[in-house]
Amino acid sequence: MPTYMYKAMTKTGVIVRNRVESASKQNLIKSLKNNNLVPISIEQMAYRTNKNTKKQKRNITDIQEIMKNVNTTQLAGNKKKTLSTKEKINLYFAKTEKITQRDIVVFTQNFYLLKKANFNNIHALNTIIESTENVSFRGILEDILAGVEAGENMYTTMEYYSNVFPYIYINMIKVGELSGSLTNSLEQAVKYLDETESLNKKLRSILIPNIVQFVLLLVMLVVGTLFAIPAIQNVFDEVGTEEELPAITLWFADFVDKAIQYWYIPVLILVAIAALIIFYINTPKGKYNFHYFKYKMPIFGELIFALDFSRLMKAMLLNLKNGMRIQESIEVSKNVVKNYVMLSIIETAINNMLIGQSWIEPFEKSGLAKPMITEMLKIGMQTDLAEMMEKLVEYMEIDIDNIMTKIMKALPQVVYAIVGVVLIFFVVVVLVPCVQVYMGNFLFSAYGV
Repeated sequence: MPTYMYKAMTKTGVIVRNRVESASKQNLIKSLKNNNLVPISIEQMAYRTNKNTKKQKRNITDIQEIMKNVNTTQLAGNKKKTLSTKEKINLYFAKTEKITQRDIVVFTQNFYLLKKANFNNIHALNTIIESTENVSFRGILEDILAGVEAGENMYTTMEYYSNVFPYIYINMIKVGELSGSLTNSLEQAVKYLDETESLNKKLRSILIPNIVQFVLLLVMLVVGTLFAIPAIQNVFDEVGTEEELPAITLWFADFVDKAIQYWYIPVLILVAIAALIIFYINTPKGKYNFHYFKYKMPIFGELIFALDFSRLMKAMLLNLKNGMRIQESIEVSKNVVKNYVMLSIIETAINNMLIGQSWIEPFEKSGLAKPMITEMLKIGMQTDLAEMMEKLVEYMEIDIDNIMTKIMKALPQVVYAIVGVVLIFFVVVVLVPCVQVYMGNFLFSAYGV
């Protein structure tokens, strides 16, 4: 059972600290509140395997025993409990151990394999917890297990840890649990995580080297302007030549000097612009427009829409196979997407079904879905929707692969073009004056030749 270090306040304002075992963080919070304690902070301690399960852990008591001994109106001595050095070290590492994407991938793969082997959720989670090395993640899995043992769905506890599990991942598990096809949802989740990781690796392999080149060129440009250009100008002044540096070099040198002198002005402008954008995006209209931009943005927009629509179709297919009606299927499946534009299209589709109109029409009118997709759905409504959606999912996977291939071809060209522009600017601004000095032509005008 997970161990927690809590800090709470009584009605009289006395601070209480203690270290306890509890089934989950939520249960501990409820227990504290039921005993008139206001939780201030709750930190999960590092998990340590104890082979001798009968032996009670040091400085740990059961939460029910703690609550029996707590008097919320008067505490003996009002003393604060101090942590030992070992406890401080354990608390530090428990707080700082990072849960990686790899931890979630391994958990999902293992859970999927155990479910295929007909393990129930409790048995599968117990098996996985025993082999989980990450202390923080192990505690979260124990929390999920406690919820399952208490009769809750897995996704209920996962939603509490939304900073660990991706939004779409949680809702894939939710669709699987609500539709009775958790194994299929786990298979989708494994594919989703693998595809996401594969996409990220491809993008990193293209972007990181070129971004490094871009940054280095900018640094060379600024450093060359600050040091090389003034040095060349001093040489020109000392020999008394009539030649001048290129106009663009003088302009950029003056620009850099003013930017350094009045650095706070561009910084304030950038901060103000960023603050305005963030404020606008956080408004309902701004968030909708931003999500619409995601679907229409160059290079990546088509891919983002295709991924969201593909997840929606896969979720609907699972629900239809488990006997759900179309309306219920799309109602449950909408949680696998987070984009406001897609959600608004789905809500319109649901409303259309309520008044007896086509649920496919909103996707068609949005201008985002390809005609092939909507036509396949229309044919499915006239024949066998589940069978047609299986073919649609296959088509979407092929389409996503084609879009990815296009992106992998187009992205390097875009990045190379940006780096090329900066490189040309660097040559004109910094290298051309250096070549002038190397050639020595300025000496002829200096001596009147």
